[in-house]
Amino acid sequence: MNNTVMELEGTAHLLDELDKKLMVLLRDGRTLIGYLRSVDQFANLVLHRTIERIHVGKEYGDIPRGVFIVRGENVVLLGEIDADKEAELPLTEVSVDEILDAQRQEQELKQEQQKLVAKALKERGLHLMPDLTHDDMF
Repeated sequence: MNNTVMELEGTAHLLDELDKKLMVLLRDGRTLIGYLRSVDQFANLVLHRTIERIHVGKEYGDIPRGVFIVRGENVVLLGEIDADKEAELPLTEVSVDEILDAQRQEQELKQEQQKLVAKALKERGLHLMPDLTHDDMF
């Protein structure tokens, strides 16, 4: 028998990440951080001790989510968290209430900016297409 290392293919690569702390970016823009406990052939994930991390500017807040099941089709990006680098984040942690308020204000500002752009385009006879990047059309 040959003593070569067997290369894993597809979602089998995720088996190497079991019990590691991962960051998962979802299709809807949310960021989850938790320990990978299970994965299947469809890249469905089970995360344990999960938090949802919200970033606004140089601040962030963590919302505890516990055990979190993620359908593989909703994963955009995932990677292992480096504990040393996580401790050196150039960000300031704030309370959940503070980060949710900052997120709401940021979203309101974006909506106002979109309204101004749409109005300016309409005055020039153009039409702004809505952002469909987070739509579940498929």
